[in-house]
Amino acid sequence: MSELQALHDKRDVEDELEAFRHDIRFQQLLLFIMQQNLPLRTESGERRAMEQSIAHIRQNFREELTVDKLADHAGIVRWRYSRLFKELTGEIPLHYLNGVRVEQAKKLLASTDERLFSIAQSVGYSNEYYFSRRFKQSVGLTPGQYRRHQRENIRVFAPFIEDYLLALGVRPIMQFTHDHWGRQEYLGLDDVPEFNVVTDNEATLSGFAPEFILMDTGIERWGMDKLTSLAPSIQLSYKGEEWRTTLHSIADLLGKAEEVSPVIADYENKAAAAKAKLLRVVKRQTVACLRLSADRVQLYGGPDHGYTGPVLYRDLGLSPHLLVEKLAKGLRFVELTMEELALLDADHLFITIDPTAGRQIELLHSPLWRSLPAVRNGSVHEVDFLSWMNYGVLSHHRKIDDVLRVLC
Repeated sequence: MSELQALHDKRDVEDELEAFRHDIRFQQLLLFIMQQNLPLRTESGERRAMEQSIAHIRQNFREELTVDKLADHAGIVRWRYSRLFKELTGEIPLHYLNGVRVEQAKKLLASTDERLFSIAQSVGYSNEYYFSRRFKQSVGLTPGQYRRHQRENIRVFAPFIEDYLLALGVRPIMQFTHDHWGRQEYLGLDDVPEFNVVTDNEATLSGFAPEFILMDTGIERWGMDKLTSLAPSIQLSYKGEEWRTTLHSIADLLGKAEEVSPVIADYENKAAAAKAKLLRVVKRQTVACLRLSADRVQLYGGPDHGYTGPVLYRDLGLSPHLLVEKLAKGLRFVELTMEELALLDADHLFITIDPTAGRQIELLHSPLWRSLPAVRNGSVHEVDFLSWMNYGVLSHHRKIDDVLRVLC
């Protein structure tokens, strides 16, 4: 409106040059208005154009591509192109392009002995140093480190995520242990030295000469950020529930990409068979999972969140108790009041006792606890703490085994 008002105010200028400029601005305004009123592609037409544009990027990633060029090629104005691209891929165009280039570079690093300069050029980077910087930003390792990990048995330390390593056939140089929790007995790492996350430090780990350190989001909680000075380190940022994505990422870093599909397929086949069996036996009986500590009771969430819900309610198809739906939907867990616990009349209760509480939990001897239907009917099933409070695929196998053992 301000541009239109300015044109109106100067409509009677007498200077010929100024009048000419005025006319040009008026024509530009008309062009802008006409462009904004051009018929837009249909939604399906835009989607096809965007899908073709994404395919164009994947086929022509070696070329010098810009957002302007991509938008012109798709026949969509730039601002809308960028918005649609983000909606479809979750990324802006140039970040997506960089991801495609990095994926191609990974293949070349793993399968050839080409120099970094040649690899950089062959995937669309004119500068080897820029390529190395972008690669490390994306992967967490330099191209040289990534290449070495693909070809050697790397000495890995991965506290709390040893489950993923073992699933991929990699044994860690040390395993985590905790003063109260102990270690993950279900993994069978009896011959692997222990690193106590409470009392040990970088001096302990350095004696085992780690070549690569993988951390989860608990790194700061245990003060283990100091360990990252000992070797190239990556902190995984994925949600625990996204264990498949985490497994893919770890496998890629360790040169075990070919191991992932069989691991996932094995789990999914096992879960599907267990689900069919449980449907015949358990039918619509309700289930809940509790974590008991000395001073609190935690009810674990539904099919999308937490250590247990995705396995129990999604993969195995068990029916969550109403309180799970009402109080813990969309949450990993919720702390129950005694009044809420009294309403937990699930047919089956899976409970795990936090080792920090010891074995003397007063609640288990209370009239309230003894009044719960699952307790009265002998349908309370205690399970291992560290395998149930865990996101690893091997821990999920253990959960399925435990459920089948007590319900079938």
